[in-house]
Amino acid sequence: MAQASVTGDVTEPAGGPGAVARPAPGAASPSPRTDDVISTRGLTKRFRGGQLAVDGLDLSVPRGSVFGFLGPNGSGKTTTIRMLMGLIAPTSGVSTVLGEPMPQSVSSVLPRVGALIEGPALYGFLSGRDNLARFDAADPTADPRTRQRRVAEALDRVGLTAAAGKKARAYSLGMKQRLGLASALLQPRELLVLDEPTNGLDPQGMREIRALVREVAAEGTTVFLSSHLLDEIEQVCTHAAVMSRGRLVVQGTVTELAARARGRLVVRTPDTHRAGEVLLAHKVTEIRITENRVDGELGALAEDALPGLCAALVAAEIRVHGFGVERGTLEDAFVALTGEGFDVAG
Repeated sequence: MAQASVTGDVTEPAGGPGAVARPAPGAASPSPRTDDVISTRGLTKRFRGGQLAVDGLDLSVPRGSVFGFLGPNGSGKTTTIRMLMGLIAPTSGVSTVLGEPMPQSVSSVLPRVGALIEGPALYGFLSGRDNLARFDAADPTADPRTRQRRVAEALDRVGLTAAAGKKARAYSLGMKQRLGLASALLQPRELLVLDEPTNGLDPQGMREIRALVREVAAEGTTVFLSSHLLDEIEQVCTHAAVMSRGRLVVQGTVTELAARARGRLVVRTPDTHRAGEVLLAHKVTEIRITENRVDGELGALAEDALPGLCAALVAAEIRVHGFGVERGTLEDAFVALTGEGFDVAG
């Protein structure tokens, strides 16, 4: 039975990308680490009809992190979140949230969690302000004497103060998303769970929500953020896990995950086609030529081969204006790990 192999803080199931580590039949589930806010072992969800949405997920979310749950639409992210929040039951496996088993501990865990899942459920006939007041009144831990202040502060944090009196049915998709986020921020929480929080927002709105996520994290809240936008994860998150087709591919810090992708060799020159021919002759692969730039994969070449490559370009009388290796990005790492394309907008 494959066991999880660990290098540094990056955990990848043995057997290559997409392989899943599972405990032996009858084995006790490992206890969550005390510094994990979310922990799952073998978490699986198979829907009626046989669709396998989440397959043997082993996830560890460190306390104090901004954790990006990354994967294309349909990769199992929302199903996982719904299991973690006790909204649906897993087919098999175990999960703990804030140190308590789920879904058994829903009543004690959820008051400590702010969540926005699959978009906000709003009362269209109520104003934004009255929607938040309803949400706050449904929280048994909320002091009604300070409700008005909490609602006003939450509206201000997401930039909806001016639209607070407008009926929610008249809100744009982006405004509804902001109001849903405001509902999750009515009270200080130990954990904030956000499912695609920037859906429907324009670029400025995205920047504001990302800044808000950083602010909440700086206040000590662990943030678990699912997204299909690589930009979002790289800009906001400290840690990430990559999902593909319902399986965990890899998890670790964002820096470590990006480092798994080898950087591309970049040559800046006006003699692009001749430079591409020289690099190809020296076993640089996947050559791409754009205006005044040639880049390619070093492949099996070690970085100590770089001086020789530069010398070969100069010997071929190619005008080299720049030469070096650009660091790998999270996008490069994702493609290298899964072979899939990805939405990098954001």
